[in-house]
Amino acid sequence: DHDHDHDHDHDAEAMAGEHDHDHRPGSLDAHLWLLPANARAIAERMAEDLAAHDPQNAPRYQANLVAFEQRLETLDRRLQSRLAKVADKPYFVFHEAYDYFEAAYGLSHAGVFAISGEAQPGARHVAAMRERLKAAGPSCVFSEPPVRPRLAETLTAGLPVTLAELDVLGVELQVGPQGYEQLLERLADNLAGCLESLQAP
Repeated sequence: DHDHDHDHDHDAEAMAGEHDHDHRPGSLDAHLWLLPANARAIAERMAEDLAAHDPQNAPRYQANLVAFEQRLETLDRRLQSRLAKVADKPYFVFHEAYDYFEAAYGLSHAGVFAISGEAQPGARHVAAMRERLKAAGPSCVFSEPPVRPRLAETLTAGLPVTLAELDVLGVELQVGPQGYEQLLERLADNLAGCLESLQAP
């Protein structure tokens, strides 16, 4: 049974809620900028490096750093307040790209649909993922733009699930001087906006 074999091979890897994080020594989560404290540390290092190479403009770099840190602190407080209200709402993701953001704001996804490339899981595996969604009740399932996984519609059809997007790379944002703050705010708006719309079971 080819379908059975395919499901068996991928159940442990792709089952929602059972996809392990990579915490091996030396491993690096490429989305580390989604933790505001990390972004602040990066900005401080950048200001130091720029000042070292361009001492005449050091005051300007320092002023820009202070302004950035002040804006980020204000934004961080606002996002903490909004996201705390939806921390108990269930949501699922197609990619573990949000760990740093979740750590910053007390969030935790209910499961991961880890689908490799264009390979589609077999019918038994899709049924198992749908059972996870049914058990969660009203929930959100987030993918990343620009392409929504083909499986998304099949997986959620007929269930009280809302499909939405989280743009961790800012592919839909225009580059600007406050692009980082816009990235965080849009992530929070999209995540909270979907979770706030959920009706109680």
